[in-house]
Amino acid sequence: MARKTKAEAAATREALLDAAEEVFFAKGVARTSLEQIARHAGLTRGAVYWHFKNKGDLFMALVEQVRMPFQSLMDEVDKADAELSPLESIRLACHAGLVRLEQPSYQRILSILLHRCEFFSDINPLDMQDQIGNECFEEMLNVFVLAEQQQLLREDLSPEVATRLMQSMLGGLFHDWLRNPEAFSIRERGGELIDASIRMMQR
Repeated sequence: MARKTKAEAAATREALLDAAEEVFFAKGVARTSLEQIARHAGLTRGAVYWHFKNKGDLFMALVEQVRMPFQSLMDEVDKADAELSPLESIRLACHAGLVRLEQPSYQRILSILLHRCEFFSDINPLDMQDQIGNECFEEMLNVFVLAEQQQLLREDLSPEVATRLMQSMLGGLFHDWLRNPEAFSIRERGGELIDASIRMMQR
């Protein structure tokens, strides 16, 4: 058999990730086998093992596709306007994150992580959620510290508490939305809550 080109290998990997997203969402991670994923993609189990060590590795690659490091969102809004204040950068970065969340693939994969992934073998969904949450906290905290240094934050509000308030609000909103995404637009409702939170935090 001829050796696959890089483009063909990348296309195969993408097809496996797409199939995993669909089957994990329908059946849950623990009840899905690599053979089912391969069959859903129209490929062999050998193709799965060529690209991924095991189901845990495949699942991690899937989650990596929808990770949104807060710093990357900050970089995105700062690139559009380098003169933004720290609080305005936080506000716009949060808005940018909500826009991404409304993309169907983001919604499905994060729903899998939160509601369709059980503890088993090499997958610990709570550890993965903690890692993502802690990373977001530290990156957001750095910006709230800047806001405090520039005397933009209320005097009775520390950067740590401001970060926890914002993260807790967004986390609650996100969980409510994932239970029934048709109930409301997370971008619209979340945007209102983000704007109100920033206003209340300003000096």
